[in-house]
Amino acid sequence: MKFTAYINETDKKQLEFEVLSQEFYAFLTRFLMHWTEEPEFAESIIHRKNVIINLSNTILGISIYPLQPDDDGGFHDGEYAWHDSNLFLALRRLNTIQFIEFAGDLIEKEIFDIDFLNGTLKKENATFVFVKTSHELKVKVYSISEIDEETFDTEHPNIRLLVLRMESALQSGDFSNLLHASASIFETMAKYVINTEAVQNETLGRIFNMYRIDSKLPDSILDFILDTYKKRNTTPLAGHGSLNVPNITIQEATVLCEMTKAFVKIESKLQREI
Repeated sequence: MKFTAYINETDKKQLEFEVLSQEFYAFLTRFLMHWTEEPEFAESIIHRKNVIINLSNTILGISIYPLQPDDDGGFHDGEYAWHDSNLFLALRRLNTIQFIEFAGDLIEKEIFDIDFLNGTLKKENATFVFVKTSHELKVKVYSISEIDEETFDTEHPNIRLLVLRMESALQSGDFSNLLHASASIFETMAKYVINTEAVQNETLGRIFNMYRIDSKLPDSILDFILDTYKKRNTTPLAGHGSLNVPNITIQEATVLCEMTKAFVKIESKLQREI
């Protein structure tokens, strides 16, 4: 997004690889579903759903959907069905920056409680929170030092954190650690895509066939991802201790770093295209 109300350009760049899971979006969608269905009269319910859908459409830059009552001032069954189904897409279509703008507007409208939302973001291992002062609502993006001080799930950390570690490994010439971070990024991405609790403690090797089914990446890229994971397990100092020196050139490390970041962005974009 070129124009944002709650996040600045520097923080947008930092969140380039922040991936929010479908489970996170599904939980907030259920919250919005309950909020839209609170009113006693059906006409108010459809108006609330229309607000949520059109806010999402506006952030995405697509056409809004105006309500069209019939001659009696009511709505046909088809209108209710359309709004029911499109409400479930309102969040899932958004990338992280778009979600921030969407959620910020809902906080301002007092539809989302800021403490509730920040608590949900913490459970998601997101590396940002909303901060409201007497003057404005903004997003605070954690730096890598702040992330290390916070309580993050170290087994399956946020992809943004892993990307930062991968880039740091490239800069320091620690190419084994770069390979390790790349494979961890792919494993975390696969678990986001499969989106079941059963795979959360499994390795990428064990779940890769499931990921291949659910992924929207072409087979050639998936083969590259699996090959990277296998290399992590056999390269000295990448997946295990060793007295041997890893044989990874700076050219190979640079290509792997950039391709890993590209594949994350592509998979995330394709998964949002319902």
